[in-house]
Amino acid sequence: MKKILALILAGCMVLSMAACGGSETAAPTEENTATTEETKEEAPAEKAEETAEEVAAEVPAGGKVGVCIYKFDDAFMTTYRNALQAILEEKGYEVSVVDGNNDQAKQTEQVNTFITQGVDALIINPVMTSAADTIIAAVKQANIPTVLINREPTAEQMAAYDKLVYVGCDAAQSGTFQGEIILETENKGDINGDGKVSYIMIQGDPENIDAQLRTEYSVKALTDAGMEVEQLDLQRGDWDRNKGQEIAQNDLAKFGDQIEVVFCNNDDMAIGALQAIQAAGRTVNEDIYLVGVDALDAALNEVVNGNLTGTVLNDAQSQATQAVACMEELLGGKTYAEGEQSVYVDYVKVTPDNASEFIK
Repeated sequence: MKKILALILAGCMVLSMAACGGSETAAPTEENTATTEETKEEAPAEKAEETAEEVAAEVPAGGKVGVCIYKFDDAFMTTYRNALQAILEEKGYEVSVVDGNNDQAKQTEQVNTFITQGVDALIINPVMTSAADTIIAAVKQANIPTVLINREPTAEQMAAYDKLVYVGCDAAQSGTFQGEIILETENKGDINGDGKVSYIMIQGDPENIDAQLRTEYSVKALTDAGMEVEQLDLQRGDWDRNKGQEIAQNDLAKFGDQIEVVFCNNDDMAIGALQAIQAAGRTVNEDIYLVGVDALDAALNEVVNGNLTGTVLNDAQSQATQAVACMEELLGGKTYAEGEQSVYVDYVKVTPDNASEFIK
């Protein structure tokens, strides 16, 4: 009996020790407690960090940019605005592009709407440079960094706001290149050999500084080279192909073989003029010369095919790249001093020798 009781007592002691050992294993040590608390604190932090990253990915890095184009159906500005939008979106900006329909009142309203919406920057292709004062006053009051493109206001207008810059090309250079293309022909534009170059000028919008300078400097290049010139006609074509065709058709009927050179302020009007020239039975580079500006693909093909004497590359891609670069400098706090607010991209002379290099 005593032996049995001893065995029972020994079994109880073993069970008691096992139970105590279990309690010690389960009891949290100081190290375990700290690790547990860290895990509890880290989980929500990691989740919050992931959420922040997701939100950051949804928000454009550079904010909102409003882009105003004078009209969408302008061939050159279509190339330009597509380049602008692609560059801005690739950089993470939220971009809104609007069509001014060649209506300054409408564009002014669009600018004011963008201001009300709180855009971070504006890129504006003015309908009319004469309206620049109104646009500049509005963006200055709203303190919005602004880049003007393609149509250049005066230096005095630009000086009113130091967060404003113009990006474009020197239109005088494009006119000079047009004149040089004519001077590089075998007879320097004097096809009939009467000692003077007789021409018609199909102008863009005469209110536009580019149209004014291209008109002036294309002819100036000839006179600076000692050529005598005769202007047979100057008509406003508003950058439009159909108007270019109509003006050339009427002038060819009126002046006939007297016309030796057709100067066009842009390629669209030059292509319209080409249609009229061909319909009249004339042959470009044989009995008449024809030049444009912009180096649109359609015009480049005509240069390659011998149907256009030459054009001048108005580099939309480079201008769009420069416009965005200037906009980002303004967003970064840069201001422009008076007299330094115009940034120019060079034109390139395009002739049959190099036209194929520019066809996309």
